[in-house]
Amino acid sequence: MSGTEALARLAEDRVDHRFKGLPPDADGLTVAELTAQRRNLFTDGFTTPVLALSAERLRHNLALIQTYAARHGLAFAPHGKTTMAPQLFRRQIEHGAWGITLAVPHQVRVARAYGVQRVFLANELVDPAALRWIAAELARDETFRFICYVDSVRGVELMDAALRGTARPLDVVVELAAGEGARTGVRTEAECAAVADAVAATRTLRLVGVAGYEGEVPDADPERVHAWLRRLVALAADFDKAGRFDAAAPDGIVISAGGSAWFDAVADVFAEVPELSLPVLKLLRSGAYVSHDDGHYRKVTPFNRIPEEGALEPAFRLWAQIVSRPSPGQAFANAGKRDAAHDLDLPFPRVVRRDGTERPATGIEVTALSDQHAWLATTPGTDLEVGDWLGLGLSHPCTSFDKWQLIPVAEADGTVVEYIRTFF
Repeated sequence: MSGTEALARLAEDRVDHRFKGLPPDADGLTVAELTAQRRNLFTDGFTTPVLALSAERLRHNLALIQTYAARHGLAFAPHGKTTMAPQLFRRQIEHGAWGITLAVPHQVRVARAYGVQRVFLANELVDPAALRWIAAELARDETFRFICYVDSVRGVELMDAALRGTARPLDVVVELAAGEGARTGVRTEAECAAVADAVAATRTLRLVGVAGYEGEVPDADPERVHAWLRRLVALAADFDKAGRFDAAAPDGIVISAGGSAWFDAVADVFAEVPELSLPVLKLLRSGAYVSHDDGHYRKVTPFNRIPEEGALEPAFRLWAQIVSRPSPGQAFANAGKRDAAHDLDLPFPRVVRRDGTERPATGIEVTALSDQHAWLATTPGTDLEVGDWLGLGLSHPCTSFDKWQLIPVAEADGTVVEYIRTFF
């Protein structure tokens, strides 16, 4: 089955109890049939809590990063672990993405099932079963492009042992750690060279570039992040001078970095990449931009530093309902840890909706989450009643998408025009 056919079949799935927040009277309809009804999120049977994406803001964010990457001469492989939504993968590729970044083998299987032809795995892959499956995919589909990290000689040895006898070499990039005590990656340039030598000693692997994640730079600030990115570029130049890269690689030399907090620094430093012996694919991997957020990424987005280049817009809103108002200073809504991201920040009350009218959620604060309740503190005189709908902004897209299997996409007036399926 082609990726296009697989995506189309998502619309054939039946709506039922598996999907939170959807109208009970829609049970048995296909997703396509429910979409065609263009129901209103607020008046046509959706039950709280329900997470929704803004159609307008989703379009804006997709277009903005496409424009930004093109303006700065960057290829783009957004991190798919953020959404695990093949429909959004397709839209990102339609908006110019080179491919999709992923983190673990299961995510690659999802991407392949829905037709993603280029995958950058931002991890060292040493699981023999997963490696054999990747090798089979490469053998089955000569247009499939797969790149992954290597960050140790031991890892190279394990990969080589699992891949012996495979038809196509597996393309790898040496991961440079962001600093001592950072997450993964090779700590020193000398160790990077040793890993590259280990790759060269195999017939199963092909060295095509270098990569890393600047978001792990200790005590990150613009100066430290720029300095580390220049180390990454210098490593690529040194490897090229030593003839370490395989000239047969279809994308030339890959240099990749870029989370959602420092992609402006990546653009600055990648603009300085010297001329090398092969073309260079400057690959940015930011993923949180799709939905952006009302908390962590609102604070750290590079567009705060470069407002002349635009601004992302938070596209998520979690709608809950006030189910208890036990005192003038306290209230409870029916959404909790099962529904809302809470690893970086608690949700942010944005609007109160009553009788079809919205107003700012002034004087309301989320102070804690239980499994299915949000604890709300209210200032004196706050107009909040049992039955009101509370629109909550969220912090951290990666832990928002993973709590919802089917997410309505609503226009500003509440009309639901699409449903996004996730696979976590």
